[in-house]
Amino acid sequence: MTSFPASTVAGLPGVPFPLGATAGEQFGVAGTNFAIASSVADRVTLCLFDAEGRETQVPVRDNDADVWHVFVPGVGPGQAYGYRVGGPWLPDRGLRCNPAKLLLDPYAKAISGSVTFGPEVLGQDEADPAKPSALDSAPHVPRGLVTDPAFTWADRIRPRYDYSDTVLYEIHVKGFTMRHPDIPAELRGTYAGLAHEAAIGYLTGLGVTTVELLPVHQSVPEAFLTGRNLTNYWGYNTIGYFAPHNGYSAAVRAGQPGGQVAEFKAMVDALHRAGLEVVLDVVFNHTAEAGPDGPALCFRGIDNTAYYRTVPGDPGVYVDTTGCGNSLNAGDPITLQLMLDSLRYWITEMHADGFRFDLAPTLARQEGAYDKVSAFLDMVAQDPVVSQVKLIAEPWDVGQVDSYDLGRFPPLWREWNGKYRDTMRNFWASRPVGIGEFATRFTGSSDLYGRSGRRPTASVNLITVHDGFTLRDLVSYNDKHNEANGEHNHDGTDDNASWNCGAEGATDDPGILALRARQSRAMLTTLLLSFGVPLLLGGDEIGRTQRGNNNAYCQDNEITWFDWASRDEALKDFTTRLIAFRQSHPVFRRRRFLTGAEASDLRWFTPSGKPMDGGDWADPGARAIAIYLDGSDAPDRAGDGTLLLDDDFLVLVNSWWEPLDFVLPPTRADARWHAEIDTYDLAGTGHAAPRGADERVTVGPRSLIVLRSPRPQVT
Repeated sequence: MTSFPASTVAGLPGVPFPLGATAGEQFGVAGTNFAIASSVADRVTLCLFDAEGRETQVPVRDNDADVWHVFVPGVGPGQAYGYRVGGPWLPDRGLRCNPAKLLLDPYAKAISGSVTFGPEVLGQDEADPAKPSALDSAPHVPRGLVTDPAFTWADRIRPRYDYSDTVLYEIHVKGFTMRHPDIPAELRGTYAGLAHEAAIGYLTGLGVTTVELLPVHQSVPEAFLTGRNLTNYWGYNTIGYFAPHNGYSAAVRAGQPGGQVAEFKAMVDALHRAGLEVVLDVVFNHTAEAGPDGPALCFRGIDNTAYYRTVPGDPGVYVDTTGCGNSLNAGDPITLQLMLDSLRYWITEMHADGFRFDLAPTLARQEGAYDKVSAFLDMVAQDPVVSQVKLIAEPWDVGQVDSYDLGRFPPLWREWNGKYRDTMRNFWASRPVGIGEFATRFTGSSDLYGRSGRRPTASVNLITVHDGFTLRDLVSYNDKHNEANGEHNHDGTDDNASWNCGAEGATDDPGILALRARQSRAMLTTLLLSFGVPLLLGGDEIGRTQRGNNNAYCQDNEITWFDWASRDEALKDFTTRLIAFRQSHPVFRRRRFLTGAEASDLRWFTPSGKPMDGGDWADPGARAIAIYLDGSDAPDRAGDGTLLLDDDFLVLVNSWWEPLDFVLPPTRADARWHAEIDTYDLAGTGHAAPRGADERVTVGPRSLIVLRSPRPQVT
């Protein structure tokens, strides 16, 4: 057996709950209780480290129902620790215990350090993978930290928006703040930077309700990226599901290990006090340990087959429905408890308001295929804490069966709508998607959600997100340009449904620039007026570009950081007005699909002003439509509780490449139509006189006009 340069001390019997490291008193003695679950270990050693990295070992002798636990007097917040787990090494049977490897506590609330890749971090011998490695990994891997949960919250009443009133804004903590000129340099790229008044002032001024943060769980980069001097910037490579990522902490940067916990709480507190919800992107589908030849950092060495799905009958082989080498085993009680405990922790202790689940179908694959009554989805629905917050699924993964599960999640869930994205991108590039397809997506995708009793708000509408082109790049590039990623431009999707408007990339051609501006405005207007929950990619409103990189996951630099100095103020002002417009008019925030007699409150007309008939809907070449929205069925309430009726609206949509005259259809007898939004009019100078039925309105090429007819209020 490998010997380690460590001293040994005896601990006291601890308690099996809660899992993790919990500072406090036991029998009147101050210390910390440590508890870790493993069904395969035959011995567990707690390893404590001092400031110089010297290791003290504490045998963990007590085991109750596969939970190993020990209480260590005198140990408190700030203590660095890890585990060594002894047990069988039989890789072909999925057993990978190796006490030469220092392992993170899966429940560590804070993590210090990162990984230095080399043969030391591998569980297997590099020359003979059938044998366990004898190299000590302790100097090369991160450690957990005992934390102090004390924090004084000021968000006594947390913001809580109905889905119909929600506007999601997806950002990266570092990318949003790293180059902001009004955030102090020492806070840029950090939780404290996002909590700064300059950042919060921008968010509230824009009008969004909910900040959706790319992963903030502790992550580590892949070895192949560090070999290229790159990193996993997005953070979709989790190793700690309870720990805020230490790389985004100003306190850690200033020499305060563990300071990321209080700093994260302070950020959430500041956002809440400004009226902003915080939704976290979580990666429960895979971990940073990759495939069987990846590093042994935590789960693999503790209880490999409990944490990872393996091929039935061949437990030495991982099931990979994530494309990352492993898939977490959401059907195992140990892993299922980890997931639910983590979600509850981020809600109750860190005050998160919801979650977006990356590759969510993987969590519901117990027997291979996606199952909407799987253990994970069932437990979430029954959990009295988790079921009460926002739950958003990315409804696809890379499984061989049922990998695209859009519309199939339970009623509690909302879903990123990939069909909405594809339809709107192609429609505004004047491709023949079908006018019925456009109408279905615009009104909440009833084909996906209406038949199962769900609401339009089940659809999280998106045109761009972190994965893919930004909006500026969507209208500036026909092809991806990922050369900086070091994979010869082979990574990232080739199916972008983009259009460069006449030139690939940057140009000074005024005609092309004007076309790109109009395309951007048309798509933003469509997004923010569609029924459902709009998701705006942070930076789209200021024309952020990634220079054509549609897979910038490894670019922690100016490619992904917001370029505030070059922001498009006109586009930002337009977007701000759009968000305010949506929030002012409940007719665009429908809470239900309109059926029966209510269907007349949403009517469709051809550009000639005639009601759409079956032939019009079936016309494959149709690219224009008029949408009438009756505001009398979309009441709202004033601040004093007075019932207010919304106005009526006509949305004139033209995705032809030529201007098109619309005849205004007969609607309400006294309707007079005022132009509110015209995406073709970049200068905002068009103030045509009010129009009535049968009068004509010219809609510019690839643009839309929103007309409003005020409705008299009834007191």
